[in-house]
Amino acid sequence: MTDVGLMARKSVSDIIASGEAEGRSLAKALGPFSITAMGIGAIIGAGIFVLTGTAAAHYAGPGIMLSFVIGGIACAFVGLCYAELAALLPVCGSTYTYTYATLGELAAWIIGWDLVLEYAMGASTVAVGWSGYVVSLLHNVGIDLPLAFATAPGTQVKLADGSAVAGIVNMPAALIIGILTAMLMLGTKESARLNNIMVAIKLSVVLAFILLGVGFIHTANWHPFIPDNTGEFGHFGWSGVLRGASVVFFAFIGFDAVSTCAQEAKRPQRDMPIGILGSLVICTILYIVVSAVLTGLVPFAELGVPDPIAKGVDVIGVGWFSVLIKLGALVGLTTVILVLLYGQSRIFFTMSNDGLLPPLFSRVHSRLRTPYLSQLMIGIIVAVVAALTPIDILGEMVSIGTLFAFVLVCGAVVYLRHSDAEVARPFRVPNVPWVPLLGIVFCLLLMVGLPLVTWMRLIIWLVIGLVVYFGYGSRHSKLRHA
Repeated sequence: MTDVGLMARKSVSDIIASGEAEGRSLAKALGPFSITAMGIGAIIGAGIFVLTGTAAAHYAGPGIMLSFVIGGIACAFVGLCYAELAALLPVCGSTYTYTYATLGELAAWIIGWDLVLEYAMGASTVAVGWSGYVVSLLHNVGIDLPLAFATAPGTQVKLADGSAVAGIVNMPAALIIGILTAMLMLGTKESARLNNIMVAIKLSVVLAFILLGVGFIHTANWHPFIPDNTGEFGHFGWSGVLRGASVVFFAFIGFDAVSTCAQEAKRPQRDMPIGILGSLVICTILYIVVSAVLTGLVPFAELGVPDPIAKGVDVIGVGWFSVLIKLGALVGLTTVILVLLYGQSRIFFTMSNDGLLPPLFSRVHSRLRTPYLSQLMIGIIVAVVAALTPIDILGEMVSIGTLFAFVLVCGAVVYLRHSDAEVARPFRVPNVPWVPLLGIVFCLLLMVGLPLVTWMRLIIWLVIGLVVYFGYGSRHSKLRHA
């Protein structure tokens, strides 16, 4: 066997051919509507229902609207790059596959390992938020779950009587992961249908909040639009707007998950750009409008609560709508978890096909045509993490892992335009290299807004990944040992 080195690249033609390998191809079940709905399902969730209030209260004030504009602009540049690469390389694997075609195997492994932070840990993070809304909604109907069994270990939760209880395990978070994992094991088409329904419900609730809330806005709540900085970087002022953008960037992570379904798209060259860019545009507009209505309803300092949208509904004074909002939040968070779990299994599927992970991760069920064993293992791990880890530790890790992946995607477009210039591209990013370079600059800017401890956690995670690669992946790589 010939070792071709750690920087060995997979050719574009080989990557496309690998997606059609006999006995490995997944069911072609997704059209442009389902792909766009999948993107909306992943994007609209924690951003609107949780993080908007947190970022406004602690970092940006009403300027949170600008934070979403910055995040949306960054994602627009990156989204164009994803659209070109997903149409050019219609296989699952997302950023991992694109990096394999540009920077080589070692870099591809690093980004594949990094994507665990985005997909698996992202699913855990959203599951914890889902649990919080379940507890709140059940309380509204007279059912009080023991908070010790709905909170991560060691987390102190204040009870209604003023006393506090320490968390033991977050059972609702683990439960929703288990249910959605079972659904994804049963079939992509069925999961996509349910996702379409949930997205329709979620959008209806969000639009209803906007339409009902706009008549109760107090414009005085928007002044000052950008509160004075407290003297500390990231706490209000323009640095607060940047910090807010870094925090709410978590809200945009779902759009790149759309690229992982390229191999299951009916017409990927047409459907993938529509799905990626369409979902991104729709969600960015909704985020900006919702943040405007919310900060107009409630003074920003009062929005640092787990359910800020419900707090805004209280100002409107329509009691039944508060319950509806929480139901909409649950539906919204459910679709995010569903897409992130889906995306993680498809990335592991591709890495396993390349020999960098054990074969069980690419084993497809003969009847269901899903990577069922991979999905099961991912579901178990994500459920355990969601049950035992506080949401604040998970959230910033997801953001920095995602931004790091986005930088490499933009770089891949520039590289492939030179290395494989002759390959036909169904969709082309305009003004290369300037658009990809702007994507890189915006992502690096948002990474600067994250605290140093988050950077240290990223480095430690990547070091662990290198140990796994040299212990298993480099020895079983199909490309290096052909």
